[in-house]
Amino acid sequence: MIIKNELIKKIKGYFDLNIYETKVWLALLSKGISSAGEIAELSGVPRSRTYDVLESLEKRGFAIQKLGKPVKYIAVKPEVVIEKLKNNTMKHAEEKIETLSNLTDTKEYNELKELYSSGIEPIRNHELSTSIKGRDNLYSQMRETMNSAFSSLYLATSAYELTTKEKMFKDVFSRLKKKKIDIKVIIPESEEESKKLSKKFGVEIKSKKINARFLIVDNKELIFTIKPTSVHEDFDYAVWINSEYFANSLGYMFELAWKS
Repeated sequence: MIIKNELIKKIKGYFDLNIYETKVWLALLSKGISSAGEIAELSGVPRSRTYDVLESLEKRGFAIQKLGKPVKYIAVKPEVVIEKLKNNTMKHAEEKIETLSNLTDTKEYNELKELYSSGIEPIRNHELSTSIKGRDNLYSQMRETMNSAFSSLYLATSAYELTTKEKMFKDVFSRLKKKKIDIKVIIPESEEESKKLSKKFGVEIKSKKINARFLIVDNKELIFTIKPTSVHEDFDYAVWINSEYFANSLGYMFELAWKS
């Protein structure tokens, strides 16, 4: 049996199998039911390893051992395997989410916070800047920075970005409004679009010819993106700057644009 290396590579990744498990499962699928010796010959996996691999596949639900002698294995339908893996993944994710949700009530979490506080305090006396790579990392940092606001939040973005991350922005805006934070958002799209988004997000959004993406919090912290949203999310890139001098300067220009 000749199976393309590309297929082996793809299946290995999709189903989180090792190379021997992949070759053995594909060989078993091609036969439906086979002995370990037949599978070893078909797959090219050493016979001494085939027994262990088949046992592993059986435990994970990819194969079933047929009763009787000689011992043979039956391939499980791919659709059945996929459904089982989906269910297992969801169950594992739910358990992980529950564990993480309860983590804030533990002693270990408090120790982590103390470690972070003791490490960050000396740094806060200096101006900091760091790069943020990848859109997921960018939005995570934006959320954290926005949630830390005490007085103001100025955001220059696009209608696309607001609607793409609608839940994140709605949650943050709602929380900050309750704290009486001054929220101002500028987008480069039409005034009609800005009014529609103002209504949707419950904050004032104005249309201005500023084609940029940046966030200013309390005129102290600044996140400035280098790339437009049209780039692939893995290549999105931003700079986070903790400099009151720089953030205050850009905040002043934001206010001028807002009032113009």
